Amino acid sequence: MNEIGVCSEIINDIEDLISAQDIIPKERFKPLKTVKIKPKKTQIESIKCPNLTEEPVGDIPGTQKIYLKTWGCAHNSSDSEYMAGQLAAYGYKIVEDKFKANLWLLNSCTVKNPAEDHFRNEINLAKSLGKYVVVAGCVPQGAPKADFVRGLSIIGVQQIDRVVEVVEETLKGNSVKLTGVKKENGKKMGGASLLLPKIRRNPLIEIIAINTGCLNQCTYCKTKHARGDLGSYPPEEIVTRAKQAFSEGVVEIWLTSEDTGTYGRDIGTSLPELLWQLVEVIPEGCRLRLGMTNPPYILEHLEEISKIMNHSRVYAFLHVPVQSGSDQVLADMKREYCREDFEHVVNYLKEKYVLKF
Repeated sequence: MNEIGVCSEIINDIEDLISAQDIIPKERFKPLKTVKIKPKKTQIESIKCPNLTEEPVGDIPGTQKIYLKTWGCAHNSSDSEYMAGQLAAYGYKIVEDKFKANLWLLNSCTVKNPAEDHFRNEINLAKSLGKYVVVAGCVPQGAPKADFVRGLSIIGVQQIDRVVEVVEETLKGNSVKLTGVKKENGKKMGGASLLLPKIRRNPLIEIIAINTGCLNQCTYCKTKHARGDLGSYPPEEIVTRAKQAFSEGVVEIWLTSEDTGTYGRDIGTSLPELLWQLVEVIPEGCRLRLGMTNPPYILEHLEEISKIMNHSRVYAFLHVPVQSGSDQVLADMKREYCREDFEHVVNYLKEKYVLKF
């Protein structure tokens, strides 16, 4: 029997609870041998890195060891899995022992100060050991000129499909900076393709980012500066990724983004429409889990969402953050909802699942 959970960030951020460190399996998937990565021959910003104590490792790409560390949400974990998959497909060896690696790829989170502090400390450690460093994630994306990332290679949150290119240049002793927003016909795209090779940290779980960025302008949020405005992936690309994952032995699909409730508003569709398409391709014995959504963008979908969550192959779970019980504080934060809105979401879902509590 399903159980429904409506969680508050006052206790903890549920996306932190399912970060990469929580889903490490006994062994990794082997990279697909049929996948080939061809780095794009585009111009990148490059300067000689002044603070390395080692000589460049060599000009033969794909012969070095890479250590990859991830902080933060499920979206970040998915990005790291894609970067690991591309590097492994190109020939690089992903290792767990940082001290044996030639290069450290550090994927950061800017939501909480401790995560950012740990990220900064890891950079300092890498420098003290003379390791090559590539930084990724929301910290360098949102603050690319910060002192502690100066001189390091930076790969933006929408440029993870070029991680092989950045790693190659860094191992040659160059500092590369790739940031920016991907657009198509003047509109922001979801980001790198969902069909890239991936090494799942848990071979039973596929994390799919259905969109990136959000529609809010909250006064306190640093993630908005890093991930930007809403950019949704086409539903057919998401469904194709889900089918591929199930064919590879995955038993759970986790949908993630900065705000899943906003999905599709920029491309003429909606979250319920996507979920009904996914339900049709979920095999017997497998499940789908929906990630975080803010109250303003789930209110209009409550009836459909409750029907979907009542499906035997969907977890009856919804993560809805609340920063304050004061309407004035919420207004000052520009959260675009009031306490009554949040209570309505909780009470509506409790009513629909009253027999399951």
